[in-house]
Amino acid sequence: MSFCKGVCYTAEVIASETVVEVMDPRVRRTRQMLFDALRALLQEKDFEKISVQDIAEKATLNRATFYDHYPDKFALLEAMIGARFETLVEENGVRFDNCAGAVKGMALIVCRFLTQIPCSARNTRSLLGMHVQMAVVATIKAMILEGSRHHGIAENRVTELTATAAAWAICGAAEAWSQTPDRSSAEAVCEVIEHLVTPLLEASRTVAPASLHAA
Repeated sequence: MSFCKGVCYTAEVIASETVVEVMDPRVRRTRQMLFDALRALLQEKDFEKISVQDIAEKATLNRATFYDHYPDKFALLEAMIGARFETLVEENGVRFDNCAGAVKGMALIVCRFLTQIPCSARNTRSLLGMHVQMAVVATIKAMILEGSRHHGIAENRVTELTATAAAWAICGAAEAWSQTPDRSSAEAVCEVIEHLVTPLLEASRTVAPASLHAA
């Protein structure tokens, strides 16, 4: 099965089946309070200077409640960024339902997301920017893997590796574009990203999973 047949899917399916967690309303409410607290604190000081205690106090929760949901502030940050990115995917109704537009559709959403956040959050040399990128990469990787599963492609070491490489390529290229002065249009750069990444996804169909087994 080629990439065109294997990864033509809709973002709506991905968002509803894989990315969005089904959780207890009380859990969702508490996590939203933590998201709101961290978002507010980021308006006041650098991420590096924010402590778990700061977040808990801002959310009017105790530290124990924080740790019931997240192991540290980095996990909270990535969850918050991931949720925001997933919301953007849903709101824009991006559909990956044609072969030519699968990668381009993902890349366009990443570019749009990056232009909506502060420059400091796009700088991957900063602690904040690094975790923003990791959250977006994780979401894109999950979308690629779910798209493959949705079309009957079994998940294995090759598909996992390919999805990881493709997600980093898409996000890395989009991040570089977002930092470029007098940059081209998102449409133009995403056509280039599609041209570069699609062969990677197609090539994975010719690699046997056994080739990645330990010697």
